[in-house]
Amino acid sequence: MLFVNSTISAQQPADFVNPIIGTSNYGAAFPGPIAPRGMASISPFNVSGPQNRPLEKDSQWLSNPYVNENTFLTGFSQVNLSGVGCPELGVILVMPTTGEVEIDHLKYGSTYSNEVAKAAYYSVNIDKYNVKGEFTASKRVGVSRFTFPKGQSNVLLNLGVGLTNEEGAMVKVVSNTEIEGMRSVGSFCYNSPEDAYPVYFVAKFSKAADKFGVWKKPAKYNGVEAQWMGYNGKARIMENTIKTVVGDSIGSYFTYKFDKEETVEVKIGISYVSIENARENLAKEVGDKVFETVYKETYDEWNEELSKIAVEGGSKDDKTIFYTALYHTLIHPNTLNDFNGEFPEIKRSKIGKTDGTRYTVFSLWDTYRNLHQLMSLVYPKQQSDMVKSMIQMYDENGWLPKWELNSTETFTMVGDPASIVIADTYLKGIRDFDVQKAYKAMLKGADQMENNPLRPGLKDYIQKGFLTTDNRGPVSTTQEYNISDYAISLLADALGKKADAKRFKARSLSYRKLFDKNLKLLRPRIANGNWYEPFDPNSGANFEENVGFIEGNAWQYNFMVPHDINGLKKLMGGDKAFSAQLQKIFDSKQFDMANEPDIANPYLFNYVKGEEFKAQENVKRLVQEYFQNKPKGLPGNDDTGTMSAWLVYSMMGIYPIVPGEPVYTITAPMFDKVTIKLDPKYYKNNSIVIEKEVNTDGKIKAIQLNGKPLNSYFISHDNLVNGKTLKVIQN
Repeated sequence: MLFVNSTISAQQPADFVNPIIGTSNYGAAFPGPIAPRGMASISPFNVSGPQNRPLEKDSQWLSNPYVNENTFLTGFSQVNLSGVGCPELGVILVMPTTGEVEIDHLKYGSTYSNEVAKAAYYSVNIDKYNVKGEFTASKRVGVSRFTFPKGQSNVLLNLGVGLTNEEGAMVKVVSNTEIEGMRSVGSFCYNSPEDAYPVYFVAKFSKAADKFGVWKKPAKYNGVEAQWMGYNGKARIMENTIKTVVGDSIGSYFTYKFDKEETVEVKIGISYVSIENARENLAKEVGDKVFETVYKETYDEWNEELSKIAVEGGSKDDKTIFYTALYHTLIHPNTLNDFNGEFPEIKRSKIGKTDGTRYTVFSLWDTYRNLHQLMSLVYPKQQSDMVKSMIQMYDENGWLPKWELNSTETFTMVGDPASIVIADTYLKGIRDFDVQKAYKAMLKGADQMENNPLRPGLKDYIQKGFLTTDNRGPVSTTQEYNISDYAISLLADALGKKADAKRFKARSLSYRKLFDKNLKLLRPRIANGNWYEPFDPNSGANFEENVGFIEGNAWQYNFMVPHDINGLKKLMGGDKAFSAQLQKIFDSKQFDMANEPDIANPYLFNYVKGEEFKAQENVKRLVQEYFQNKPKGLPGNDDTGTMSAWLVYSMMGIYPIVPGEPVYTITAPMFDKVTIKLDPKYYKNNSIVIEKEVNTDGKIKAIQLNGKPLNSYFISHDNLVNGKTLKVIQN
């Protein structure tokens, strides 16, 4: 029996990870195991049952397989997304039961107890059957271990339940120790249904089944045919057959007769290419390794990744929320390619092959703001492969990604964020990718006015400087295009393309045409250029639909021009007016920590001399209020690690304030000492140390780089990584 961490020295970074954080308050995290950037993951599935109505595929808008408050478990899904806002995956459910085989998940489901969740490990007792389930995972294989009591025991594999909006599956029992199959998934955020795709699997069992079978529950007919169909809508169980079964509500089962307590291990290899690749992933990655070995290897991998940042000082809870946040940033983007390098290309017209890592799940509207900057600093090789993946998508699809998921372009959200990420990466000195091809791809997205899926409404934007109310979220989308154009201008300048640099810099400032100097807010204009009426600046809060903005209102978007804060200050009437308007957002409860448009706002006080202490106070307050060591310990949806990246930066005392620009703004670190290991392939130094000296817990008195005064609350990326110690002194 596994005693987690019993052979591992205490208080390694991985030991502080608490995967239960973010499993409540719409955080959409799952508590089960995954390897760093893993394809396979296991999550307890507790969102179908008495507490929230039966879930049959797409009956609810549930984007997560597990909610901490729920109490009824119907299995353990083998592929899952972390911190997303739309339902997808959460399929291939494995469930241990005892007694006679029952195939209705609402009947075989159970309450559960004694949950243990750690990096690379999850366990739970399934009350109804007195079965203990333990789970770990390698990069492409999920490993389950069930401890059964004496008597008849079953392992069910249900392909009819899941979060995805798609339906349809195939299953075949290969032998009394192996099952293979496929589940169709897709239509993320109810988009691109024509691009639904299969996820393939092979399941191997450590003990041969005494009996096995498959089941199928066909749809119910109501027409004339129904009177001749004695089997109409009725589930059928087919015992001891190895025939292939296809359908919607289908599954398979393995049954054992144990005369004493026994354990069964189930290893499930995953692939988005083929059943053969799923089998090879399982064989090459796990093979005959026992549960403890897989767990130890994945734990060690987590510990190695998390140890890239070492923190000293702070409470145990501080370290827990910090390392759990860093853990969450290392889930997505995740690996798409199989062990042999194969992966499905965009549109799935062919199978590609890579020698590196093909990444997927690019929630770029979220992650362009801070997550990729964190990867460039701490995990530059991963970030380089992510950029290469984006450029491959351009080769396959003709466009850079917008919100890519398992080689499906969902076109969810707005803006042209990949350009920002690629420019930011290059300008931080990570240049082992084809920047000329990337630049060509950026220009296509930025300049092609017709049939442009990245930038709808581009004609108005170029000709008028803004999107009109004929477009979705015209103000916020204009701002997104501005930020992308600024990043392109920076890259153009670095590449010596001076005319482009000037052109895109000018385009990046067009938000000014939407600034209402009377309200000191941005507001929408109609096609003839007049202000849209009636205009309510508060409309749009709490994800309410509104005319001007996507997922936000005029207050939450008012400062989302990070590349032109000095220009915004002038529009508002100078430093005092700017600071007063910024403070008003916090005082009037318009600040939304749970969404991206305003998450940089606390740091903007650093642009006003003498007001920097407000940045320090706000960041500290927000960390304490919204990030905690409890299930609801995220402010809301983690957005594939974006909220967690905000926390990691905020606790270290720096923040990448302008997406695309290699610069950080500085606030008070929340640890005594932070040591960031630097990758010698990309950076000269082995590490950078951020430390604080505190006399009282007051305002920052001085900032030093290598012992010399910095005289600024901003530091370039080059100066940071080529320095030795950034010291923050509080008086």
